[in-house]
Parts: sequence; C-alpha cells; structure tokens
Amino acid sequence: MSESDRNRRPGERGDGARRDRRGPAKGEPRGGKPPRREYGPTRAGQSRQGDARRQGEPGRQRRERADDVDRDPYDTKSVRSRHDDPRIPAGVTPDQLDRSARAQLKTLAKENADVVATHLVMAARLINEDPELAHQHATSAARKAGRIAVVRETLAITAYSVGDFALALRELRTYRRISGRDDQLPMMVDSERGLGRPDRALELGRSVPRESLPSDVQVELAIAMSGARLDLGQTEAALLELEIPQLDPNRAFSWSPGLFAAYAAVLEDLGRSKEAEDWYRRADIAAEALHGADPSREEDVIEIYEEEGDGDQQGTRGAGERDGSEQSRSEQSGSEQSGSEQSESEQSGGERDGEH
Repeated sequence: MSESDRNRRPGERGDGARRDRRGPAKGEPRGGKPPRREYGPTRAGQSRQGDARRQGEPGRQRRERADDVDRDPYDTKSVRSRHDDPRIPAGVTPDQLDRSARAQLKTLAKENADVVATHLVMAARLINEDPELAHQHATSAARKAGRIAVVRETLAITAYSVGDFALALRELRTYRRISGRDDQLPMMVDSERGLGRPDRALELGRSVPRESLPSDVQVELAIAMSGARLDLGQTEAALLELEIPQLDPNRAFSWSPGLFAAYAAVLEDLGRSKEAEDWYRRADIAAEALHGADPSREEDVIEIYEEEGDGDQQGTRGAGERDGSEQSRSEQSGSEQSGSEQSESEQSGGERDGEH
C-alpha cells in the first residue's frame, strides 16, 4: 500500500490515474501501538505509579476521593508536553484565519489568540504540501488553546494526515465533546480503520442517525463505512454502503466525484468492469463540471445528461439552463396551441355564415 493511500482523507481521490483508483483508503498506523496514557486522574481505587510504596500514608483516602473527579475534562494535558514552536513566516497575520474559527478564539487573551490564529493559518496552508510541519503548528496551537474546539479539530486532522490515527481519534473525541458536533464522524471511523479495528469503525459509524448529518458528511461516512467493509472482505456489503440517495448519476455536487469513484472501485473489485468504467467516466465528468462552477454559490447544481447522436456521449448543463429551455418549450407549445384554437374558431365561424 502506497503512502498516498494511507494518508488519503475520506472521500478524497488519488492522483487521477486510472490504475491508482482504489476507492476508500485503508489506513495503517505508523510506529505500531499508540503510547500508553500516563497522564490524567486514575479510576477510584486504582493507584498511580509509586502509590504502592505509600499505601499506609495518612491522607490516602483523601487522594482516592480526589481521583474520582475528572480534573481535565478537555484532555488538555495530552498536548502540553515539551514542544518547540515552529517559526511563523513574515506576512502571516491572525486576520487571515477563517472568520468562524477566529470567533472561537475570543475567549483567549488577545496576544495569545493572535499567536494561536497564526499557527492555525500555517496548519491550513501546509496540510497538503508538508503535513508534518502542519502538525507541529497545530500542536503549538493546542498547547496554547486546548479548550477551543477548532484547535483540537485542527490537531486531529493534522495527526490523521501524518498517519497518527490513535492521536487523531483521541483529538476527534475531544473535539466532539467540546463542540457537541458529529461532522468529523467519518474521520473517526477511518481512524478506527487505520488502527486495524474495522468492526469498531462500523459500530461507531452506526452510532449516529444518518439523517441527522449534513449531506456531505453522509457521503464521507458512507465511503468510510464502505472501506471498513472492504477491510473485512465484505465486498458486496461495501457496495451497498455506497448506494445512498446522493449517488445520483444525473447531478453533480462537491462530493459526487469522490463518491462516484469509490463506487466504481468497488464495482471493479466485484469484477463488474463495464459498470466500473461508466462510473469512473461519470466521476471525471462531474469533476470537470464542478471545476468550472462558482465555488461561492453552494446552491448551484450541475446536471449530467446523455446526448443522443454519434456515439454515446455525456454532457453537463446548469439547472438554470434546463429551466430556461423547459420554459421556452412550454411557451412554444402554448403559442402553437393558441394559434390552432384561433384557426379552428375562425373556420367554424365561416361555416356558420355560409349556412345563413
């Protein structure tokens, strides 16, 4: 398995070459088992390292009662280990951060918020070209603002991008607890896959009603769940996971190219090559159509339609064009009908005059 396949996000395609289309990435953790968690409070009655030598000390019961209280509900200790902050290049300013993310930093002191914002800006810029450095910036931001949802989310995404699926999963759980949102559920499922736990991945994916998720998240979740089925050798079930309402060959949304390609890859695994080629072609057409669409207009829908004539070709047109052409046909039909009725009326009137 190539490095690019392991680091591919849910729903993300490869380099476009037909031979590299494999659908959902099957992640593999780097570095073996995740490190043991040595921080945070212990459970009631369980002693920390070294407590065995102090079993008879006064105050032991008070310490055990204190251990029952979770003093770190946001798991901030996990990102406060020794870390050297990466350099912020000249020209990078806090106001370059997305406005909604910037709003979450208002609870911080201004100087600290500005530093955190610049690290988040750098993490977003570097996530594709240098994920390791992006992860360092995200770690620096988390050390300074560990209770901010967008910060923990960024740390999780960069951890996922470098193949640290254990850290990604832990940070995504923290993000989910802070924000109360399930929009990163697909990445949580894929992280479980990366840790070699497809059964847990499927269980996690089923824990939230699909209809409660936005459409794009539903698509990413379907692709991740399909990948977990493939990990278990359940190819037919993997295909069924992808047969969702968003798998519409006649319309293209931002998620369509990835969904179409994932569906084609599973068809290919099932030996249904002709169908796979059709869906690969639809994925390419959708990607080309969306490439020219206005990204600021999320409501735009690209329609994919079949053209009859020399060869079996496909094309695209906007919903506005379709409505306009339908309106023209309707007006033309109405005009013809009106003309026909008028002619019949005149003819009938002429016949009556002749009788008189």
